Amino acid sequence: MWKRRTPKAVCLALVSAPILLASGAHAQPTTSELLPVIFPPENPFSESKRALGKILFWDEQLSSDNTTSCGTCHIPEAGGTDPRFAINPGLDGLTGTPDDIKGSFGVVDADDNNEFIVNNTFDIFRQVTGRAANPTINAAYAEHLFWDGRATSEFIDPETGTTAIAMGGALESQVVGPPLSDVEMAHSSRDWSQITAKLATARPLALATNLTPDQSAALAANPSYPELFEDAFGDPAITAKRIAFAIATYERTLVSDQSPWDQVQAGDPNAMTPIQQQGWVIFQNARCDSCHTPPLFTDNMFRNIGIRPIALDTGRQEVTGLNSDRGRFKTPGLRNAGLKPNFMHSGHLATLTQAVQFYVQPPPFPDNVDPFMGAVDLIGPQVAPLTEFIATGLLDPRVAAGTFPFDRPTLRSELPANPAILGPGDDNGTGFVPTMLANVPPNAGNAEFKVGAVGMNEGVSMSLLISTKPPVENKITPTDTMGPYNATSGAGAAPIVTAFWPIPDDSDLDGQTVYFQWVVDATGARSPVAAANIFCGTGGCAPDCLADVNGDGMLSPTDFSAWVGAFNTNAPECDQNGDGMCTPTDFSAWVGNFNAGC
Repeated sequence: MWKRRTPKAVCLALVSAPILLASGAHAQPTTSELLPVIFPPENPFSESKRALGKILFWDEQLSSDNTTSCGTCHIPEAGGTDPRFAINPGLDGLTGTPDDIKGSFGVVDADDNNEFIVNNTFDIFRQVTGRAANPTINAAYAEHLFWDGRATSEFIDPETGTTAIAMGGALESQVVGPPLSDVEMAHSSRDWSQITAKLATARPLALATNLTPDQSAALAANPSYPELFEDAFGDPAITAKRIAFAIATYERTLVSDQSPWDQVQAGDPNAMTPIQQQGWVIFQNARCDSCHTPPLFTDNMFRNIGIRPIALDTGRQEVTGLNSDRGRFKTPGLRNAGLKPNFMHSGHLATLTQAVQFYVQPPPFPDNVDPFMGAVDLIGPQVAPLTEFIATGLLDPRVAAGTFPFDRPTLRSELPANPAILGPGDDNGTGFVPTMLANVPPNAGNAEFKVGAVGMNEGVSMSLLISTKPPVENKITPTDTMGPYNATSGAGAAPIVTAFWPIPDDSDLDGQTVYFQWVVDATGARSPVAAANIFCGTGGCAPDCLADVNGDGMLSPTDFSAWVGAFNTNAPECDQNGDGMCTPTDFSAWVGNFNAGC
């Protein structure tokens, strides 16, 4: 037990940085139930906006390489956090040392042109964030978001620089950060014009499966992003502000308030088990509720509980510059904490029991520790019932089961790897095999599908072999070749090559496997083969545009000349009425198809 009786308030900051409770109109007073979420007047609720936000939140195409959505790091069944095991080596750059951080996987590093970079810390693997993911659930009540509170109540439109929400826009401020982060979702120097242009032509949620009923209904009515934005905002323009408004609207509906504790407050004294009730009494007597204040079970303030040396992460001080804020992080909300895979802003405590146990002893790093810590009055035998209360007494069964509004689709990153890496490659007697890098989903219509190779010396010439036939003895027989490419370090730590192979939005490609293999031009050494199984995904590929006979993606008078050529040669493109024959009646059908547009 560790206690000093001077301060009367205490803090049980189980995750040393939660979501901050809003002030002013968003303040959550100490009551027995959560108050309704307040929507900023600049961004009022609408169902069409919520549905669009839910689609955007779970769309991996919001990232530059189609591998990461907002929801990737905020899985409801993990309490709204990230269940994946991802290690950031910390300041020393070495894994397995005390400064390691359990963060979230981001993207493989890429330069301004979206070409692969060998990262100094993460090599050719996915980068990892420097802090654990905070829950989006109940984040609507926060005045500032992120562990250090850098997402502020005032939301500034990132494209115009003007104030879009004067107060209460922390969710919108938070939304616009990750899509531009070259660790989380973006290649270097990505900007909003690139994101909005991509969404204008992307099929919404094309990479996901098992869409939720409300997502499916929204896409049935409005199958493209311009249509979804028009339904939500009145016109089809896609902007950063509107993306933030839509996702924040969805997030404001993620309110968890149906735990056993809530049922007790609503009048059912038997909703909590005896051990949960015992833990609730301990929670109050140990004064945990001073910082983890009901009904949110957080005061959303910034505190230093002495969990790690301040030098490893200065926390709130990075935002305010104040020495008094050094080492401070947001008090986490305890609702659904039993679902979380790790605890504290660094994620280095693996269980809720360990997080509760932390408060039995004095803080190991007392520099600038919050004085409220001195009033913690917790002893070892109380840890188990207190843990049980937090783990199950504050658990919303809808969150645990992933039911509405916490339901979600299956992400592409949760499915078996595609592309898949086959075989060991072939050194061709040189003792060297290039490493194949292929992690971008091969969805039809993906103009930036890419593969890379690493392990060569600077300036080595490489070619990319492509085939629709599987490899034989670790080699493919190419039907096409791209290159040569010269390996270069560029902005990275080691030489690498990248080749883009734009995939047409063609339904004929759906289910076709294409094989890729790098070869060193001078020696014939070959990388392992990457097998990419092309898929149209949700929404299907773009329908064939029969009138676009020359296949240039546009309708113009040149298509008439192309149709005449097809008629004269009895080519398949001649058949415009679908009767399987090429006859003069197809000319009239072509005119109709041309006038109808594509």
